[in-house]
Amino acid sequence: MTTAVTTTETERVGPLDRLRALHQEGRLAEEYPSVPGLLAELIGPDGDLAALARAGRLLARVSPDAVRERHPGVQPATVAVTGHGMLDALTPALTGQFARHGIPLRTFDAEYDSWLRDLQDTTSPLYAPGTELALCVLDAQVVFDELPLPWQVADLAAALEARLRQITALVARYTEHGPGTLVLNTLPLLPAHTHQLVDHASRTELSLRWREFNCGLLRLAAEHPRLHVVDLDPLVAEGGPVRDSRLAAYAKVHLGEELLGRYAREIGHLARTLRGRAKKVLVVDADNTLWDGILGDDGPDGIAAATTYRGEAFGKFQRVVKQIGAQGVLLAVCSKNDREPVLGVLRDHPDMTLREADFTRVNANWDPKDGNLRDIAARLNLGVDSFVFADDSPFECGLVASSLPQVAVVRLDEEPALHVDRLLADGWFDVRALTAEDRLRAGQYRSEAARQDLQDSAGSMEDYLRALDIRLEVSPVRDHEVSRIAQITLRTNQFNLTTRRLQEADVRRLRAEPGRLVLAMRARDRFGDNGVIGAVFAHGDGDTWTIDNMLLSCRVFARGIEQATVSSLLAHARDSGAAAVHAGYRPTAKNHRVRDFWPSLGFATTAESEDGALEFRHDLTDVPPVPEHLSLTVSFSGETTESTV
Repeated sequence: MTTAVTTTETERVGPLDRLRALHQEGRLAEEYPSVPGLLAELIGPDGDLAALARAGRLLARVSPDAVRERHPGVQPATVAVTGHGMLDALTPALTGQFARHGIPLRTFDAEYDSWLRDLQDTTSPLYAPGTELALCVLDAQVVFDELPLPWQVADLAAALEARLRQITALVARYTEHGPGTLVLNTLPLLPAHTHQLVDHASRTELSLRWREFNCGLLRLAAEHPRLHVVDLDPLVAEGGPVRDSRLAAYAKVHLGEELLGRYAREIGHLARTLRGRAKKVLVVDADNTLWDGILGDDGPDGIAAATTYRGEAFGKFQRVVKQIGAQGVLLAVCSKNDREPVLGVLRDHPDMTLREADFTRVNANWDPKDGNLRDIAARLNLGVDSFVFADDSPFECGLVASSLPQVAVVRLDEEPALHVDRLLADGWFDVRALTAEDRLRAGQYRSEAARQDLQDSAGSMEDYLRALDIRLEVSPVRDHEVSRIAQITLRTNQFNLTTRRLQEADVRRLRAEPGRLVLAMRARDRFGDNGVIGAVFAHGDGDTWTIDNMLLSCRVFARGIEQATVSSLLAHARDSGAAAVHAGYRPTAKNHRVRDFWPSLGFATTAESEDGALEFRHDLTDVPPVPEHLSLTVSFSGETTESTV
């Protein structure tokens, strides 16, 4: 007799199987926006890099052009890879890491041990137009292979000095001729190297010389804005071997798959950073995230963030969160609790490192957390794609991940000792350089509450703006503001008319070009200094001027700052003999609200392309006035400052 076996419940299909199914159905390109969520589920809270590399091998079969064709807002990345040893494991790891951030990857892999030739030859893939990152992955053998036999520390020191001089010259060559960012790495030193010397004094000297060489590489990155050096020491310290000695001997694999996986993770962070996609807001749960215990059940006396072994782990997490917040990341609480008890703990509990003043928003209520994240985003005037959400509840993490896939979810659990590692693992808040405005950002957002109170109490918007007492300064970018201006081009998405992203080197180059204006907008009001809140890029060509781009922080929208800036620029163009000023608009997923900005100031539409891009012209016969509610101080190219009220 044959027995029929039926299943009443289909076994849950894992994320890698779902990726395989999409590939087999030919739908991976079409469904690419869902890939980051699947990969987040695949690697889990502890970051399974091996699983991610397996997914990367599958994703490498998808054409980046096919993804972009179906999703025009997705911008693939082009990465050229060269190095000393065999690097076959790197491409799938990179593909998986970039896909985690929604970036399809196109790679060009060089021949074995071709790094020197590739950096010298300006026709190599490293120098190809459109290359965003040129990865030159080196290992210790680039030095040890140069030593005589037998060798002494003096031989090693000479080889290190010669190699550093050579790399220094190659870096200068790439920064002059290369299109993207060159990436080098420090070289791991292994016992197989140090223990070839039998006396401890020589080993100490070897280690000292080796560290000086690695410090020399890191100093190069400080000197060249388009060079990035990945320090491998912290990655090696995470555990696991630097290499498999058998693969190193027989296959020339001098950096192992596990280490290359961690390196690829850092490159994914770097790519996101260079594209201005650093996250801006960290939203944390309270119970069993900021403190040990359930406030509603245990009461204030029953929770801990110090004084107990577990409580100390939560206290360490709080200190790291406070450290992140001190560097311009906005902090918020999203907790299923009554609001007043949470505020009471943040104000008065002796264990707390974080206090109410550290947070720009505290949403403590019983509403779904995805809705609370939307509310926080609306009140901060930011998109949820700039949010990182950390919570110990699998349900809450799953809810946010499914309903708000743009949010980066940090999945914590019942082990608080791992909270810090999981929060920091993915470098969500990484930026190229920290600016003065970054350190002041939390206070600036908190002052928005006072502005909101003033607006609510004002009889009209006009009354509010007059009472705000805005003082605007527009003038050429100063040396110490270059980092901030580059950051604005990278991170501003809503009021960004052409979305041209610039690195610091690009801003410096534009400042130096004759006939080019690179202007900073700085604002103050009765509640404090907003710092550099916008930028204008323009150039003149005969009697025609062109505004290449204009950007403004979302913190100061709708206060007349944009009109005052354009008014001053148009008046300056007219007074300089220009007959017309041109401007453009390039649509993105986030800048639709400024589509009509130029027409609102008297610009006429002259062209429209199929992708929605618009061209405008102002004939300067009727320059819009500076709004009466603000004071304007403006200067161009070192001219005498003048004031308009």
